[in-house]
Amino acid sequence: QIGQHVDDIAVINSMHTNIPAHEFATVMMNTGAGRMVKPSMGSWMLYGLGTENQNLPGYIVLGSGLGGAKNWRSAFLPGAFQGALIPRAEANVERTIANIKNYSYNLKEQREQLDLLKTLNQQHQAKLQEEADLEARIQSFELAFKMQTAATDAFDFTKENKVTRNAYGDTETGRRMLTARRLVERGVRFVQVWHNGWDHHTALKENLTTRANEANQPIAALLADLKERGMLEDTLVIWGGEFGRTPRHDRGGRGEPGRDHHHHGFSMWMAGGGVKGGIVHGATDEFGYKAVQDKVHVHDLHATILKLMGFDHEKLTYRYQGRDFRLTDVYGDVVEKLIA
Repeated sequence: QIGQHVDDIAVINSMHTNIPAHEFATVMMNTGAGRMVKPSMGSWMLYGLGTENQNLPGYIVLGSGLGGAKNWRSAFLPGAFQGALIPRAEANVERTIANIKNYSYNLKEQREQLDLLKTLNQQHQAKLQEEADLEARIQSFELAFKMQTAATDAFDFTKENKVTRNAYGDTETGRRMLTARRLVERGVRFVQVWHNGWDHHTALKENLTTRANEANQPIAALLADLKERGMLEDTLVIWGGEFGRTPRHDRGGRGEPGRDHHHHGFSMWMAGGGVKGGIVHGATDEFGYKAVQDKVHVHDLHATILKLMGFDHEKLTYRYQGRDFRLTDVYGDVVEKLIA
């Protein structure tokens, strides 16, 4: 079903990265660094663009993966730019977001509580001007209060008609993808959807078929839905993992053969958001072992994503401990061939 949208997709067949270990490679894909504590791509995006909706987090993470919060942290950026984790997507919003409703106090009483707490926090903050975390805490309380109404609406995908819900499918991945569209529609700047379980060291045919089928319908539905609503042209969709798999067998010690970790050459794709659709960029060697043509490193991918979002990756910086940091560090070249 994803193939029906090939004219909107740019496939990158020449990705490569530095790390063949899951957690560190995942963190590098999300932050540009495998080990050093650095802000995530979503945090940089929110820092640069700001939010369009004051009643929802500007950066929301649906599901989780290896490395946990390292993948959506704000690090030395102000805490307000950190991703908000929503572990699951369920029809009951109160199960999706714990404690979203306050049954002890009404909104007026909560407002009075928050105003008092805000005053006390600001008095404390005045004595500690350099503590950015205090301001982030104050903002988080305010946002949590506002989310009681806004999030209850945004995450309630049962408000979608049956045709739309069926298009995405009633699976965890389908519900996450549908929720992602609803969030973007409401002005959330960066939404990250996780779909785990692609580490197929054994039983490749069975496992890969299962995972691909899980992802196929929801992703195709998302692309179709965004396009139908006129949102695809200004919404960048990115699909990929932390690295690829070897072209040779890996028995993994049991069962039918699979594939091992492989960071020298793999594929990702992008659609919408100014991407040149209907193209294949780059190639590996004839064995699929190593990217050899129009190679794209993770830093190049990040530079290109920032360009698509309207930034010069060398100028989107934040001064920390005497140095101007950026998502791409001192690396990265924009892949102009991917841009329409």
